[in-house]
Amino acid sequence: MPVEIERKFLVAGDEWRAQVTRSELFRQGYLATTGSCSIRVRVGGTSAWISVKGRVTGMRRAEYEYEIPLAEANEILDTMCDEGRVEKYRHWVESGEREWEIDEFLGANAGLVVAELEIESERAEFARPAWLGREVTDDLRYYNASLAQLPWSSWAGGEDGEGA
Repeated sequence: MPVEIERKFLVAGDEWRAQVTRSELFRQGYLATTGSCSIRVRVGGTSAWISVKGRVTGMRRAEYEYEIPLAEANEILDTMCDEGRVEKYRHWVESGEREWEIDEFLGANAGLVVAELEIESERAEFARPAWLGREVTDDLRYYNASLAQLPWSSWAGGEDGEGA
């Protein structure tokens, strides 16, 4: 079973922007979100994928991802994603020996910036860049499937004053 192990953090400040190696706009929507999985369609540039992601267990979850035709992905996004949509710029940032993915959200999630790091094991060591803020790996609200249904701007401040 293909497994993704990922850590998520809020981003503090804009220092990371000077380290961006590339950026791409992602548009994604959810066909289904249940307690055990989410089914997502994503478009980035001239490529598109459908993904099935299993329930988050700590930092680990099953992930199956398949490339699909761009035109079909756009049609699915525009007509079938009743579970919600997310738009964001993904920026890739080199820091030390790691490549971080920093998602800068748009629309109802504008203002939210989350850094993700895929790691080889749950105990993997990594240097924490100065721009790395609070860890939110265990806070399911920060997962894209959740943000599609309950956008960050609707959180009414959250426990740390985040959101609108």
